[in-house]
Amino acid sequence: MRRRAAEYRRPVRRRFSYWIWVLLSLFCIAGLVLFVVQHNHEEDQVEYPVQERYARVGYVTKRTLNFTEEILSATSYSRQLAEQMTLAKAYVIIAKEHNSLHLAWELSSKIRSCQLLLSRAAMTGKPVTLEEAGPIITSLSSLIFKAQDLHYDIATTIMTMKSHIQALEERANAATVQSTVFGQLAAEALPKSLHCLNIKLMSDWLKKPSLQELSHEKRNSPRLMDNNLYHFCIFSDNVLATSVVVNSTVSNADHPKQLVFHIVTNGVNYGAMQSWFLSSDFKGATIEVQNIEEFHWLNASYSPIVKQLLSADSQAFYFGGYRNVNEVEPKMRNPKYLYLLNHLRFYIPEIYPQLEKVVFLDDDVVVQKDLTLLFSLDLHGNVNGAVETCLEAFHRYYKYLNFSNPVISSKFDPQACGWAFGMNIFDLVAWRKANVTARYHYWQEQNGDGTLWKVGTLPPGLLSFYGLTEPLDRRWHVMGLGYDLNIDNRLIESAAVIHFNGNMKPWLKVAIDRYKPLWDRYINQSHPYLQDCATS
Repeated sequence: MRRRAAEYRRPVRRRFSYWIWVLLSLFCIAGLVLFVVQHNHEEDQVEYPVQERYARVGYVTKRTLNFTEEILSATSYSRQLAEQMTLAKAYVIIAKEHNSLHLAWELSSKIRSCQLLLSRAAMTGKPVTLEEAGPIITSLSSLIFKAQDLHYDIATTIMTMKSHIQALEERANAATVQSTVFGQLAAEALPKSLHCLNIKLMSDWLKKPSLQELSHEKRNSPRLMDNNLYHFCIFSDNVLATSVVVNSTVSNADHPKQLVFHIVTNGVNYGAMQSWFLSSDFKGATIEVQNIEEFHWLNASYSPIVKQLLSADSQAFYFGGYRNVNEVEPKMRNPKYLYLLNHLRFYIPEIYPQLEKVVFLDDDVVVQKDLTLLFSLDLHGNVNGAVETCLEAFHRYYKYLNFSNPVISSKFDPQACGWAFGMNIFDLVAWRKANVTARYHYWQEQNGDGTLWKVGTLPPGLLSFYGLTEPLDRRWHVMGLGYDLNIDNRLIESAAVIHFNGNMKPWLKVAIDRYKPLWDRYINQSHPYLQDCATS
């Protein structure tokens, strides 16, 4: 009977053994990666005496051992030590849970020996030898077998490992969410230097009546409605960013005096924006600044988005009081989606009723080529000229819209190619003929409950300009400089417009260092207010 019972249990134990080794292998791999990262971090944090530090730096230049490759090599003693150390750590946890404190202490002691040996190998650049690793491997093996055979059956080990793996996954997910929240906060915060600049410019606007008189004179300039000139519109509350857009555009234009810029900002930044652009020449380009609060026609009775943004639900969602706040991605609660300036792009024909063509630019772009050629492109009767985004990133309609809703699925192709806002050429004559703004109003009303898309201006743009968008050469508009660290330099150099879309804006400390000089070169660093605010 005992033999039969043993024969019956043997296949079961084999299955348990297989799964425990699968789990432990996964745990070992994770431990290896964590060990290398932690070791490198700890090595960076150690402060050495001056002489020792210099000697250490001089030695690093000579060493040839790549410790990462060494610890990942299947034949190295470093790899064997790291695997045993990770396995031993798992049994330390299990031993403590079962109150086997002496065994846990023995395992911990050998783990420390492993760590010291591996740390020494990483610092000296010399691989671990058999003489060094042999005694530790032998003693650790004995302790691991002791833990397996004398204390814990396979089922207990599997359940314990599963629970700890699940706990690690939960901690990793929590850290990811926290990182996203911190990144979002950094992207939303206005740097002190820019806040200082706004205050100084606003003070000039209030103290110098001559600036207000000059603004009044330029408001009625016939150049603002001359369709023989090249018109650009920018909607922003960021003075310095808008300045970079204008400065980069005129700096790369063949005939800057033929350019007209239409800037719309909010009431808080209107005076600062006026002061900045009235006090500079910008190579003779015409610049007007308007206050969105003076657009009295843009009200809740006319615009569904105004009505939605003013609703109690929207205010609670963005500024607190929303019940299911933990179920919403942090980036979806960015208050920028509440700014009417972001939705002003759908009202360009109403703002400029005399214009026939206009180029729309976001405030986080830099212009590198002459954009006047856009006005001579044949849009083949379409309203919107834009660069498509589905070539590499696979940004198609189903990524932005809810195709489980029949209102969407019955009218649109889920595989239709998405395109980008940020650099668009709009034919306003065709816009008015197609009544695109009415389309936008229709879709905003349909999405009153937020079921067709989540937030933002691109989804309603994809719907409103569906069948009315002309694809442009991708070199007109290169995106991703606000989040992608690996954009090809040749692509950046050939681009007419580069777009810092993403959280890492070039005016923030979290900006990507590689791309920041492309933005910095168009800042007037000699401006006294910029110098004062940078040093104050």
